[in-house]
Amino acid sequence: MRIFVTGATGYIGSAVVGELIGAGHQVVGLTRSERGAAALAAAGAEAHAGSLDDLDSLRSGADGADGVIHLAFRHDFSDFAGSLGIDLRAVEAMGAALKGSGKPLVITAHANGEASENAALALVEQDVRASIVSLAPTVHGEGDKGFVPIMIDIAREKGVSAYVGDGTNRWPAVHRLDAASLFRLAAESAPAGSRLDGVHDEGVPFRDIAGVIGKHLNLPTASISREEASAHFGFLGMLAGLDIPRSSAQTQALLGWRPVHAALIPDLEEGHYFAK
Repeated sequence: MRIFVTGATGYIGSAVVGELIGAGHQVVGLTRSERGAAALAAAGAEAHAGSLDDLDSLRSGADGADGVIHLAFRHDFSDFAGSLGIDLRAVEAMGAALKGSGKPLVITAHANGEASENAALALVEQDVRASIVSLAPTVHGEGDKGFVPIMIDIAREKGVSAYVGDGTNRWPAVHRLDAASLFRLAAESAPAGSRLDGVHDEGVPFRDIAGVIGKHLNLPTASISREEASAHFGFLGMLAGLDIPRSSAQTQALLGWRPVHAALIPDLEEGHYFAK
């Protein structure tokens, strides 16, 4: 298959590109820059100039492909509603190019992104094999810039690796390379209208994450109250105390997806998160 990938040079997208090429697919990656084009060429992919704001480039990229994997998202937390609007228009533009083709459109779920999800699912009635991948909030691995590195930086700054209450609240997680294989399988064979759960660890106790961070930074690990969480963790304060376990059992049964890479705690124990 010739697959158009948005976000192809990003943390997850670059892994998806490698996964697709390794499975024998051709990849066309959306990029805004010469640097991105060079990175795609080095990976064995073709560059397609454009951006999420350039709907014509999205339509043409989708129109020339056998399927689309949509990973790009503008992470502007000062205008998250605007980011969601951009995502919706991107899904609509690429979906319009795929109508009546039976080709796959795989999109990524985002918080409060129901409009994009609904737009994708509506395309099923127009012969687009649309599916939605909902990743774990922690997608870990080399190059991670998400929640775990932020927690490590906070622990360094505060001098303590903290958890909320008794720390038994759980976070799901998935390795970026396992996430990449899920996106490939979704493009290849996910039934139209599928909702796919990208989770390996169903729920890692937050206290265990804090404990590994404290050990590697040679810092104490301590409990803080829910009232202290926002001051300690900043914007992660609300998330730090949430118990949000999830299962990918149905997704694994549907697609034969099997996470094979390190779970979160063993990945942290490897030490690359603490190299700086």
